[in-house]
Parts: sequence; C-alpha cells; structure tokens
Amino acid sequence: MASKKILMLTGDYTEDYETMVPFQALLMVGHTVHAACPGKKAGEQVRTAIHDFEGDQTYSEKPGHNFTLNASFDELDVASYDALVIPGGRAPEYLRLNPKVIAAVQHFAKANKPIAAICHGAQLLSAAGVLEGRTCSAYPACAPEVAAAGGRYAEIPVDQAHVDGKLVTAPAWPAHPDWLAKFLQVLGTRIEA
Repeated sequence: MASKKILMLTGDYTEDYETMVPFQALLMVGHTVHAACPGKKAGEQVRTAIHDFEGDQTYSEKPGHNFTLNASFDELDVASYDALVIPGGRAPEYLRLNPKVIAAVQHFAKANKPIAAICHGAQLLSAAGVLEGRTCSAYPACAPEVAAAGGRYAEIPVDQAHVDGKLVTAPAWPAHPDWLAKFLQVLGTRIEA
C-alpha cells in the first residue's frame, strides 16, 4: 500500500473524538495526516469539544482536549493531498465562512479525491456546493442543509457510515469503526495481519 497524504480541516470546538480518533488511526496505518486550521500555524492548538448523547433533545457539550495542529493553513497546497477529512463539532459552522476553506473542499470534490466527513462536517460540504445529486449522512440536524444543497440525506443508524463514490459520511463519532473502515477502503488501504 502506498501511503496517502491526507488533509484534515479543523478548527476551534471541533468535536474531540471526531478529530483525534481519525487523525491517530490514519497515522497508525501509515498515512501522512496534516491537520490545519485557518488563521493558525503548525504547533498552535485548537480547542475541542466533547459532544455526547445523554437523552436530551440534542447533544450535550463539554470541554475537550487541546489538539495541536501539524500544518499551517496558509502554506497548504491542497493539490498535493490525496484525500480530505472533515471532522464535525461546531468548527464547520464557521469554517464554511472562509472562502479558502470552501475552495479547498471544492478542489477535492472536483478532482474526485476521497472525502470523509462526519457529523456537522456536512455543513462544509453543503456550503461548498459539492452535494448536488449525492447522498450524504450527517448529524440529523444537518439534514435540511444537505437537502438545500441538492443532496439526499442518508438517514442511517448513528454507528453506521454511508459511501457515495469517494464520499464517506457518518452521523457522529459512534460510527468511527464503520466510517474509518469504509474510508480506508475508498483510500485503497490494505491492512494485513
């Protein structure tokens, strides 16, 4: 397996698990992962939030860990990356306001490169206009945004993931095992015992 170079777009109040788990898992299998945030440089940190499902009408939020970035957003050459990861949490809500972030997401979609988005990551996909005619899962509260962007919302169990070509999406962090397994398949990653 050839190692892939993967970009992770993140920001303050990204969901803790949805940032750290895929970052570490993709490194573990031998891929290069660059985590970057607009306005921040390699070595700086973003705050994360832990979103949990505790029986309320929506998720609860607690402070997470600080996550250290290993790439500087302003120095990125998105064309040099093989794939994109978009964690959820509250970060996509404001990242979608950044034209350079939108252009990066559009690059991956237009080049038909693998994209993995989870939870509120669909907000970036919707804002970038890359869901037209595609089926996408997301946190259920994002379903109207998926539909407004011309996509079809995949209503699936919270621990499952959906694949539409090279787009791999899931509702929330309980889907990590399925979401990451499907993303690794789309990447062509083979793990042998």
